[in-house]
Amino acid sequence: MRPLLTASLLALTLGAAACAERSEPAPEPKAVAPRGDILTLAATPVDDLKPVAATVTTRDMAEARARIGGTLSALLVREGDYVQKGQVIAQVSDQRLNLETTGYDAQAAAAAAEAARAEADLARVQTLYDKGFYAKARLDQATAAARAAQGQADAARARRAASAELGAQGVILAPSSGRILTAPAPAGSVVAAGQSVATLTSGQPLLRLEIPEGQARSLHVGDRLPVAADELPGLAATGTVIQIFPAITAGQVTADLAVDGLRADLVGQRVGVKVKIGERQALVVPARYVARRFGLDFVRLVAADRSVTEIAVQTAPAAQSGMVEILSGAQPGDRLAPSLAEAAR
Repeated sequence: MRPLLTASLLALTLGAAACAERSEPAPEPKAVAPRGDILTLAATPVDDLKPVAATVTTRDMAEARARIGGTLSALLVREGDYVQKGQVIAQVSDQRLNLETTGYDAQAAAAAAEAARAEADLARVQTLYDKGFYAKARLDQATAAARAAQGQADAARARRAASAELGAQGVILAPSSGRILTAPAPAGSVVAAGQSVATLTSGQPLLRLEIPEGQARSLHVGDRLPVAADELPGLAATGTVIQIFPAITAGQVTADLAVDGLRADLVGQRVGVKVKIGERQALVVPARYVARRFGLDFVRLVAADRSVTEIAVQTAPAAQSGMVEILSGAQPGDRLAPSLAEAAR
């Protein structure tokens, strides 16, 4: 009985093993990379960019200043107004100048009357001299008196004109075309000669940035810098360095950036700019080689037998459009295949 039982158990064991072998699933075939579009990673030099904040401004800031002291009798503009060069924006009046002009008017009138009397005397002396009643010395004396009176009349008129011109300098004109930024003195204020009544933009709108002098060595006129175009409507994505100021202030270098579509509506607004501070080696690949799922970035790594393995990588946008920089997860020499979405196209 024992040999029969042993044989039965052996038969059952072999049958179970055979059934287990038949029930195991077949291994899935490995993904194989297509023969084309295989990219071998290699480090390439790229610009090392540092984000900085630039300020919206204009090439110059014009100051509308009072040329004489007095009372600001009229202020015809307010912040935000656009003015043309030569437009009247304010009026300064000084009653003392008006009184001086009135006095010079009276002096000019008196001098003119004296000159007219001297001319009449000269005419009478000339007539009597021609008839032989007066000597030549009397004629010369009358001629000199007439010329002196005429000179005094001219001087009085010049003083009166100078006083009137000084009073006319109370009119404050816009020094250039632009938008009024500040007008701190209200109408009725007492202003001194040379005091600023209004500040306005002047010239081309631009972005002005300040960077440490050590990082500004690689910055040159004509460089194209990325700009955060989404911060202002209509702003171009890149700007051109048009000027680097030679003076260094508190260790900072100032540079001006021209950007298409920039307006001086909000002078002083901050805009993000990436400044080139040097070069570094980086792994840069076209964006079609990177797939993003569940908040992670993946690339398809091609092995020596052309099998494909998907690995997670850390990426960052590259300066070039349509390119991605791989920060970690891959290394130079690795071969990549396009993402599945690109391969299906």
